[in-house]
Amino acid sequence: MMAEIYIGLMSGTSMDGVDGVLAEWTADAALRVHAHVHLEFDPALAAELMALNSSGPDELHRAALAGNALARRYADVVHALLAKSGMPVSSVRAIGAHGQTVRHRPQQFDGVGYSLQVNSPALLAELTGIDVVADLRSRDVAAGGQGAPLVPAFHRAEFGRTGQSLAVLNLGGISNLTLLGDDGSVLGFDCGPGNSLLDHWIGRQLSQPFDAGGRWAASGRVVPPLLQALQREPYFDLSPPKSTGRDLFHAAWLEQRLAPFAGLAPADVQATLAELTAWVCARDLQRWAPSIRELRVCGGGAFNTDLMGRIAVRAVGVDVRSTADRGLPPDQVEACAFAWLARQFVRREPASLPSVTGARGARVLGCLYPAAP
Repeated sequence: MMAEIYIGLMSGTSMDGVDGVLAEWTADAALRVHAHVHLEFDPALAAELMALNSSGPDELHRAALAGNALARRYADVVHALLAKSGMPVSSVRAIGAHGQTVRHRPQQFDGVGYSLQVNSPALLAELTGIDVVADLRSRDVAAGGQGAPLVPAFHRAEFGRTGQSLAVLNLGGISNLTLLGDDGSVLGFDCGPGNSLLDHWIGRQLSQPFDAGGRWAASGRVVPPLLQALQREPYFDLSPPKSTGRDLFHAAWLEQRLAPFAGLAPADVQATLAELTAWVCARDLQRWAPSIRELRVCGGGAFNTDLMGRIAVRAVGVDVRSTADRGLPPDQVEACAFAWLARQFVRREPASLPSVTGARGARVLGCLYPAAP
């Protein structure tokens, strides 16, 4: 039997680059990460992926070429993982490659809606010589679900413990929360902004890609009237299942709400945006799982000391730490999730949770792009 070794690739809403892992599932289904690699995007590719979140000229042509460029960067990560781990290509069963989400509108327009990812999995299979599993949202969307978030099923498999409750918060560009009940129940949904608005604002004001450690936000003061205006977004009051992305929380959304507050110090705006993220995550935890006392955080936001502190202050009585406390570094969790999703597809086992997405039932997720005829 071929070893259960998979590669997971993740390029998320923050659009800062690609995280990849080469992961093995042992005979007792325990996860072992052999290698982790992060490669940044070329600025031109990052700009194009960002631009494709909105309608524009010749966007089908541009999306196809961006998918090819993304596949090449994915292949760079795969080759770096193989070199770092010393594993031969033949040892890897499949790559889980989600692609870059540029439109996410499930259940809208015709009742089914869609979720679109820029990707070129066929090119990735050609460049790496490894089977590729991609298109991981559309089967759930077709079954009436949100197609997102995808990671709660993996969180249950990796972090779930019988008789214990736990919350897992992914702080990527968008924040999403997984609630693991001590009775085995799972609830998961997108809370709202994670790092996306913070990254946008510091990029606009200081030409920096992100607020390292949250130091700029920590230098400012929260502006209560602005925070209240941001908190009035109707999405925050929706009940799960729900998912969101840059279709809603984009630059224009922020500019519209900033318009009545001209003259604010830029650092104060950053502090208020950080407080918004902390507020919505802590509020959702308290609203939907008030008895949970452990919150483990992954994603880039787990390295934002200021943001983590704000969440801890608002999540009263909750132990807030990174997922490293549970044995998996926060910058590896999502890539591991996509390796796990590829494994689920190969095993033809469902990877969606109706309690999370609202679909009519659990579904096997993904499509296969074989490396060889």
